[in-house]
Amino acid sequence: MKKIVLMVVAMLSMTMTYAENENNNATLNADAYNMNINMRKLAVTLGLNGDQMEAVEDIHNNFCNEMKLAAAANSDERAALVDNAVRKDIRYMHYVLDRKQYRTYLMLLNVTLQNRGLK
Repeated sequence: MKKIVLMVVAMLSMTMTYAENENNNATLNADAYNMNINMRKLAVTLGLNGDQMEAVEDIHNNFCNEMKLAAAANSDERAALVDNAVRKDIRYMHYVLDRKQYRTYLMLLNVTLQNRGLK
């Protein structure tokens, strides 16, 4: 009887450990795709005027939504969705920002994606 009880306890503890690791991996994965940033700091860094700030905020919100969709997608589709979201983001930003601002934005976006392991 002791062996059965010990075996059940061991199986439950292994199952709980496995489930905890799955939840941690899902949380880390979702955090990597969370692209929320401080818009005021971005505006100061890029030197945006009022109209540019509104446009950049709208474009960035769209980018965040697309990245959330990528995080929820299957792993097979995820890389394509991230690439598509990034391409749209930089294409739209190119219309709004001047040359110097655009280069700075590309540098910031590239570093962010590399730090989060998405590139």
